[in-house]
Amino acid sequence: MKNRCKLLITGMLLATGFGTVRAQEEVVLEHDSLSQAINNEVSLLVDSARIPTKPLKDMSTWRPDPKRALWLALVIPGGGQIYNRKYWKLPLVYGGFIGCLYAMNWNNTMYKDYSQAYIDIMDNDPGTQSYNQFLHNGATINGQEERYKKLFKQRKDRYRRWRDMSFFVLVGVYALSVIDAYVDAELSVFDISKDLSLSIEPTILDTHTSRNPLDAGAVGVQCSIKF
Repeated sequence: MKNRCKLLITGMLLATGFGTVRAQEEVVLEHDSLSQAINNEVSLLVDSARIPTKPLKDMSTWRPDPKRALWLALVIPGGGQIYNRKYWKLPLVYGGFIGCLYAMNWNNTMYKDYSQAYIDIMDNDPGTQSYNQFLHNGATINGQEERYKKLFKQRKDRYRRWRDMSFFVLVGVYALSVIDAYVDAELSVFDISKDLSLSIEPTILDTHTSRNPLDAGAVGVQCSIKF
């Protein structure tokens, strides 16, 4: 009887121990599953919040947009050349602008000076003699008024014409820079591969001089360009 009781107690203890171990294993498995699920959620959140990286552009295959080059050249002088990456043209563009602006300013100054001198010599007022700055040292206009009037008028008109011409040249430089930017962008996609070739080969030409093809034919040279 005692042995049976011992066996019964031992079996109960073993069953209890197995149940406890199994429960602990289930708790561990549930904990691991929960940790894995949390890690997966965190990874998804990190991936979704990550800033997408743009693929690097291959600058060797980049081609400028003609319309964008045109608008940049219209808004910013030289902007089209910068967009087309033709930086060596910038000294030509800005040199043309600076030269025209300098010519306009210098011619306008000379025009104003000669205009004032012409006005002073025409009014016969002894108090207005700005024309003396154009005379040589010790020279006077006494007895030569008509000559100097004609001279000052000619120079006044000349510098005014050169000033106006400088303005039109400035507009021309601006227009050329715009046209150059657009044409350069258009020609950037022009096919200049090795497939472009000129071939020269003999051929039979029909002269239409006879109904007989043998008599109407003539030997010639044919030139063809492959695009």
